[in-house]
Amino acid sequence: MKKYVLGTVIAAILIAVIAVVGVSQLRGGDADKEASPSAVAPQEVPQRPDCPAGTVAGVELDCLGGQAAGKRVDEGVTVVNVWAWWCEPCRAELPYLQHVADKHPQWQVVGVHADKNAGNGAAFLNDLGVDLPSFQDPDNSFAGELGLPGVVPVTVVLKDGEVRKQFAQPFSSAAEIERAVEEALAA
Repeated sequence: MKKYVLGTVIAAILIAVIAVVGVSQLRGGDADKEASPSAVAPQEVPQRPDCPAGTVAGVELDCLGGQAAGKRVDEGVTVVNVWAWWCEPCRAELPYLQHVADKHPQWQVVGVHADKNAGNGAAFLNDLGVDLPSFQDPDNSFAGELGLPGVVPVTVVLKDGEVRKQFAQPFSSAAEIERAVEEALAA
């Protein structure tokens, strides 16, 4: 009787292991890929607007889907929004930033995509209809260099390349962003 019970337990364990391996293979072989948004398979990076030339607050970043060209990012007022393609608050906030950029051409409004998957980042902006130039920051060097919190979205106001103020919060309107920028510039 004991051998029968032991054999049944071993058979049940083997069946469970085979089932788990089979499901894992059907899902692409790595169940952890779904757990981490940045682990999603990279895709080709769609074309995006060109970025201003130069460094962003002293940090060298590649342009997301475009080239570095035109006015330097370290001249005048620059509003930098750190976002990621998987961030729901970013999805709500980015159109407000587009509105601010359209209303205030004297300010440069740019994004910094804080994720390794540039293709998803560019596609995300295109899906939203947001034409802001964005930089690609796959290793979070921008946030690390500026000591930003490890959450998105974060908005940084720069004046001639120097940080004036950081806002580690999602904004709920274009007017709220405008007030924050004006407050940062007045400080």
